[in-house]
Amino acid sequence: MSTLLQDIETQIAGVKRSVIHQNVGVVREIGDGVAKIEGLADVMMSEMVDFGQGVMGLAINLEETEIGAIILGDYTGIKEGHEVRTTGKVLQVPVGKGLLGRVVTPLGVPLDGKGPIKSDTAYPVEKIAPGIIKRRSVSQPVQTGIMAIDAMIPIGRGQRELIIGDRSTGKTTLCIDTIINQARLNRAAEAAGDKEFRPLYSIYVAIGQKQSNIARLLSVLEAEGAMPYTIVVVASAADSAADQYMAPFAGASMGEWFMDNGMDALIIYDDLSKHAAAYRQVSLVLRRPSGREAYPGDVFYLHSRLLERSARLNEKNGNGSLTALPLIETQMGDVSAYIPTNVISITDGQIFLETDLFYQGIRPAISVGISVSRVGSAAQIKAMKQVAGRTKLELAQFRELAAFAQFGSDLDPKTQAQIERGKRITEVFKQPQYQPVPVEVQVAILWAVQNGFFDDVPVDKVQDCKIRMMDFLSSRKTELLGRLAKDKVLSDPLVADVKTALTEFKNSYSASIAKPAAPSPAADSTAKK
Repeated sequence: MSTLLQDIETQIAGVKRSVIHQNVGVVREIGDGVAKIEGLADVMMSEMVDFGQGVMGLAINLEETEIGAIILGDYTGIKEGHEVRTTGKVLQVPVGKGLLGRVVTPLGVPLDGKGPIKSDTAYPVEKIAPGIIKRRSVSQPVQTGIMAIDAMIPIGRGQRELIIGDRSTGKTTLCIDTIINQARLNRAAEAAGDKEFRPLYSIYVAIGQKQSNIARLLSVLEAEGAMPYTIVVVASAADSAADQYMAPFAGASMGEWFMDNGMDALIIYDDLSKHAAAYRQVSLVLRRPSGREAYPGDVFYLHSRLLERSARLNEKNGNGSLTALPLIETQMGDVSAYIPTNVISITDGQIFLETDLFYQGIRPAISVGISVSRVGSAAQIKAMKQVAGRTKLELAQFRELAAFAQFGSDLDPKTQAQIERGKRITEVFKQPQYQPVPVEVQVAILWAVQNGFFDDVPVDKVQDCKIRMMDFLSSRKTELLGRLAKDKVLSDPLVADVKTALTEFKNSYSASIAKPAAPSPAADSTAKK
């Protein structure tokens, strides 16, 4: 009898436990892609919950009587009273080389119509960043192909460099140029069978961008042959705030797979201003208390835990790296606003794009005074260090002196020479979009600048002279450029050969511009009359 009573009591206790720890709940309230759910007693933080019909959610608010979950995907079919089940899994995304060349949602669902993703590995969306013991110092360059950046504000593999500026100042263009340049380097190394070259794979995360802009960007990457080395993660302006919130974390997981497997990856977050706004929207709907500018109190932690995942690992941990280029959009150039100051304090330097310079025709419109790389020349090849050392200082001094020179006061010869040199450096650094320059050509051009080859060229002819010099080197001095690319250092014999080549170019260029143009027959007959 006692045994029977014990069995009954055990069964009753089991029923009570199953009732208390049930894994089925119901939607109490829903709106703006966020659901309040009652009855999910066993749910974990960041666990995926299943709304049925292929719609998943992510539990991010755990309260006493209910949970708050963001819904990933189309939430229009979910109503109050809808049944929700736990899955026992954290949110994961597919990772691996099978994603290269694809356009996907934050959950890894393809958007490009090229069939299913070929991936048998998944990474959690939220992952703890590598510890300090696993890391090593940044010393390998990310060649952007943009002379002003590679010379003055170098970016290293494993660094986090912020690109900041007002809307329509060329922030995205800098990133696309970098992707194109790296794709060209990857392709050239594959064609040459270079086993020592470490390819850099790119991940572009579009957060809150217009779909027309994303389509234009994809067409540029396709036209330049960069897509086979690139993953594009899209959470457009038409997508929910939850998708925009998840997108950078999903992109970071895809990039971490390359880092963990001893490869190098570059991730671009375009842009984190819209990411913060999406997180604010989600937080306010979840009734989280708002702080400064209505952002939640943990918005700094949101971006710091994202950007800390970028690192360069030591050889014991695979020697891989993940480089981050977060973008921030400022209002009227205000870099002291809440989100810009947050991200500036997290990153290892910033490239500030100035609206005034952009409309003066100085593109890329990089402000030399505010822009800085905290890695510095450690992320440059030795040849670039040799020629670019004084350039940033000379350009910064020129921008200061030019402000005084506009008052029209008499200037001493030394100051006048500094202004003239600064004007020519400014012209040399102008560069059309989607036309990155190989680093060996950059070294030759900057050597020419430092050694006075442009000093007697009129300022309005400097761009023309630079373009012709690049064509001359690329078409007639390929062997010299090959030695520069291979040696990565300007030895005395190499300097002598560069000087000889540039002197030959300068003589032919001076002769071509000094030679008067032949008068046309019509002009000749008019002159006779």
